[in-house]
Amino acid sequence: MRDRRKEIVAAGYDRLSATYLEWGREVTVDPRERMLEAFMSRLPDGARVLDLGCGAGLPSTRDLAAGRFRVVGVDISPVQLELARRNVPAAEFLEGDITEVDFADSTFDGVAAFYAISHVPREEDLHLFTDVFRWLVPGGLFLATLGASDAPDWTGEWLGEEMFFSSHDADVNRQLLETAGFELLIDEVLETGEPGGIVSFLWVLARKAPSS
Repeated sequence: MRDRRKEIVAAGYDRLSATYLEWGREVTVDPRERMLEAFMSRLPDGARVLDLGCGAGLPSTRDLAAGRFRVVGVDISPVQLELARRNVPAAEFLEGDITEVDFADSTFDGVAAFYAISHVPREEDLHLFTDVFRWLVPGGLFLATLGASDAPDWTGEWLGEEMFFSSHDADVNRQLLETAGFELLIDEVLETGEPGGIVSFLWVLARKAPSS
């Protein structure tokens, strides 16, 4: 049986499919573009890239799939994935829990997760980071938006729907990534100007060592 917390996330994003895109357009400060450029500029042409928690594919999956990379998106919400397939026809999309999908070792040159891991029960973060490390080729990159504060499981109203969030603080997230084997190239706590106010996230660009 699926974890009730994950059922809340899937059902919430099914219902928020249109609202969330509109809400995202009202974000006034977002480090995403700068961090995405740092990630993409380090990847070779034709790189295989996995977008975890891709949602409706906008804007990040679309940007990744705009010519240079072969992109696979994964999301737990079937309604979001239906939109993603229409918004980014050049990418491949899979429905699934990002902590349960599996790929062969060294499948991807890069893995990205934008604002998605905060919906994962935090006791599963190390397992997820270890999986990502395994999926990457030696020298592969992991770009992720992670929590910056100690926030145990929270369920409540968000954008008018029931939603679940969970995160470790920035230092614990750094430690978990290093435990999984990653070298941290960039790890900065940065502000996002959401419509409801300023929220801080840990932005990480991490690398699997070339000799791994």
